[in-house]
Amino acid sequence: MADMGGETITVLIVDDHAVVRQGVRAFLETQPGLSVLADVGSGAEALRLAAELVPDVVLMDLVMPEMDGVEATRRLKQVSPRSQVIVLTSYHQDEHIFPAIRAGALSYLLKDVDSSELAGAVRKAARGEAVLHPRVAARVVQELHGARQSAAFNPFTELSERELEVLRLIADGASNSEIAERLVISEKTVKSHVSNILSKLHVLDRTQAAVFAWREGVMRRDS
Repeated sequence: MADMGGETITVLIVDDHAVVRQGVRAFLETQPGLSVLADVGSGAEALRLAAELVPDVVLMDLVMPEMDGVEATRRLKQVSPRSQVIVLTSYHQDEHIFPAIRAGALSYLLKDVDSSELAGAVRKAARGEAVLHPRVAARVVQELHGARQSAAFNPFTELSERELEVLRLIADGASNSEIAERLVISEKTVKSHVSNILSKLHVLDRTQAAVFAWREGVMRRDS
């Protein structure tokens, strides 16, 4: 992995908006010690180039057609484990933050980030150091604190088998419509299950439920 000791840090930019790619590239190419290998507009292109070029750092957009940034990050970490992924997005909602981090993203920045902060985050990522936007960091801390409240709850005895299935899919980042499709049930039924799960776990939202599922081993046991 490249570092600040003189080696050039190589970067791959992934965003489906050409103007964003061009702007980020133009800035990074003015920064000493940083080299942009390529900028691409899709997750599939990112995977192909990452496997070929093994960039030190990948700047990854989240919302893209065909393959979103979460799936692209998950696959990219498989084809190029050395590459560190920085999410660079406009979205800071829970349903984007936690799936991206679980997929292997090291850092999470919003597109209103100061240019010097972006360059700094790239250099830190090359050293394996994470940078989280303050709003994102606050959510992560809140989830870690809130997760302790339900530590004594046993999901395997308190939740039905169907609720456990839904909880696993929530923790895997699936939306209500995706859960409905996977389990061949209506979206209305999914919403009912989600409501029951949140009530039983004593959590406020599906992100806290997902954190609970990962922490308590729900994702590591079979139904």
